[in-house]
Amino acid sequence: MVSGDLRFDGRVVIVTGAGAGLGRAYALLFGSRGASVVVNDLGGGRHGDGSSTKVADSVVQEIRRNGGKAVANYDNVLDGEKIVKTAIDEFGRIDVVVNNAGILRDKSFLKMTDSDWDIIHDVHLKGSMRTTRAAWPYFRKQNFGRVILTCSNSGLYGNFGQANYSAAKMGLVGLANTLSIEGKKNNIHTNVIVPTAGSRLTEDIVPPDFFEQLKPELIAPVVFWLSHEDCTENGSIIESAVGWTGKCRLVRSNGCLLRKSLNDGVTPEKVRENWSTVTDMSKAKTYDSIEEVTGELMSSLDQLRSNESSSSEKELTLETNYTYRDAILYALGVGATRQEPRDIQYLYENHENFSLMPTFYVSFGPIGCMSSDLLQDVIPGVQMNPTNILHGEQYIEIHKKLPTEGKIVSRFRVREILDKGKGAVILVQYETFNEVTNDKLTTNQMSLFIVGAGGFGGPRNSQHSVPCIDPPKRKPCASVTQKTSSDQAALYRLSGDYNPLHMDDNLASMAGYSEPILHGLCSLGFSARHVLQTFADGDPDSMKALKVRFAKPVIPGQTLRTDMWREGNRIHFQTTAVENNAKVLTGAYMDLKEVKTPSVRRNNCSASKNLECDAVFAQMGDYVNSHTDQVKKINGVFHYVIMDKGVPSADWTLDLKKGTVYKGKPEGKVDTTLTIEDKDMVQLALGKMNPQMAFMKGKLKIKGNIMLTQKLKSLLDANRPKL
Repeated sequence: MVSGDLRFDGRVVIVTGAGAGLGRAYALLFGSRGASVVVNDLGGGRHGDGSSTKVADSVVQEIRRNGGKAVANYDNVLDGEKIVKTAIDEFGRIDVVVNNAGILRDKSFLKMTDSDWDIIHDVHLKGSMRTTRAAWPYFRKQNFGRVILTCSNSGLYGNFGQANYSAAKMGLVGLANTLSIEGKKNNIHTNVIVPTAGSRLTEDIVPPDFFEQLKPELIAPVVFWLSHEDCTENGSIIESAVGWTGKCRLVRSNGCLLRKSLNDGVTPEKVRENWSTVTDMSKAKTYDSIEEVTGELMSSLDQLRSNESSSSEKELTLETNYTYRDAILYALGVGATRQEPRDIQYLYENHENFSLMPTFYVSFGPIGCMSSDLLQDVIPGVQMNPTNILHGEQYIEIHKKLPTEGKIVSRFRVREILDKGKGAVILVQYETFNEVTNDKLTTNQMSLFIVGAGGFGGPRNSQHSVPCIDPPKRKPCASVTQKTSSDQAALYRLSGDYNPLHMDDNLASMAGYSEPILHGLCSLGFSARHVLQTFADGDPDSMKALKVRFAKPVIPGQTLRTDMWREGNRIHFQTTAVENNAKVLTGAYMDLKEVKTPSVRRNNCSASKNLECDAVFAQMGDYVNSHTDQVKKINGVFHYVIMDKGVPSADWTLDLKKGTVYKGKPEGKVDTTLTIEDKDMVQLALGKMNPQMAFMKGKLKIKGNIMLTQKLKSLLDANRPKL
């Protein structure tokens, strides 16, 4: 993590209801850290009556006395356009909206009038919506924005006499959930703060000694961090009080399937009989998206269809125990290397983020098929042997975080057998479960092509098959190239796929190959790593699903190039064997939970220290990732050698041909090498040092294509307001 104080220099922040309490604490903190603050407050009482300019003016004066920038706004939050216009007119931009304004109209539900209900919803829910909506176009245009919505414990848990207030506050949670989704692609993050603090709303409601500890100043830093550009939190509910802060989430029980087949019905008696299971929260789950919930429901339908399936559908249960050694062996088998810092998490069991490669569970498929009679006799008159079975396609969907070791149960079944004329396709589906918790971890599907087994009159296509999707017809957004080892197949087979086709020269010859070929699932692992490195900053938990078609074989020792196209959170990819330009993986894609900027590549096992200029390069990485086409026009690879008091202390690479920025030495040819002191790099980035003068004085040393470095000026200039 980059050290140093968090700042808001160059940023503009709106705080509604900023005249006292929490809003005042927020405004003062933002103002003290360089932000230009719009202090909005109507100046009314806690019931929404009256108005005064004094409260907003006093906060503005306090910020200015402390050397900050601020302006007052006295508009009602229902006039959010006017509040945002103040920010634009005074400071020229808007970066953060903290929706804090609120009032109370507490009454029991029976005595509550329409006006009591409407005014609370107007201030809390509609006012937050209107102010945020007014700022939204500016956020989208500048590709940055932070929104804070204010809920309360009354909204999360309810409170007597606050039906209007509770409903409005919980409505803000729903608003935040959707805004976090809609704003994500434009780097607009929306979060909910649930504060418990002393204010004019609570000063005579809670006991005095408790009120004394409910200091707004203890909550303001949490809101400050959620609003900062370095914070990646999005769509979260954060509760804070008395110096404690935590994250809240909605949870759901495992529930119960109340019918056994699609033709079965549900009766009140069945609900009664299963109610204890329906309401059992001992294994409650959390969900990050409506798609996950829908996926669970679709899995329930699959289970019902499975219960209806014919007795001819063969099934198999496979139990697997694996340890961290198996996890590391698999990672090595799919090309993980210490030369790539983001691979260390797969290779070292003591790494702080030791993780399982998310494609690890695909290896259970061949193990289940090869170690059982699952495939035998499924096609009448056809004997299965390793020379006539080809792995055609693979799909994996991840439902839960995969443990680095554990006891796993895989449940296989042959879903369908397709007649392709010259051959047959056996569609094998298997689901993996944690044996201890019974949580479903992954759903997998294999398409196995059986040479010479067609012509039996079966269906040609299946509704159960997950389709491949061709990539967009444009140049790839990114490419990663990696050479396989001549012993790659020998290493990968130790993860369980012992098909002799990958080791035995005689068997390979019988199958029509000049030598043993590499496992298709091994090539899949290489490409999955490349996609995660490029579009998820190497985070294995970002992967939701992956689908590939195995088009042609790879010979161990060949070089694989993974070309990638981004469309939202779906990354299409296609893998080519460079030596013969053969496309080996086609129609492939990976769905990510979110796309992450690969700004910093670190070996977290290393003791190398962080430098001040790390923040400069991290910011460059963010810009490069969001302006790939623009920066690729520079068309150069720059190697920065960063000195600390004359000692080489770090290497940074700007590969503007591929559109990546990472900490470490370049992996290929370098156009220009630049050597500079850490502190001088910061001064250069801030515009406080002229590059030409630095070069003339020997503070900046350049080798290689000096003229090419002039193109870097546009990159530094674009990031200067953020640095």
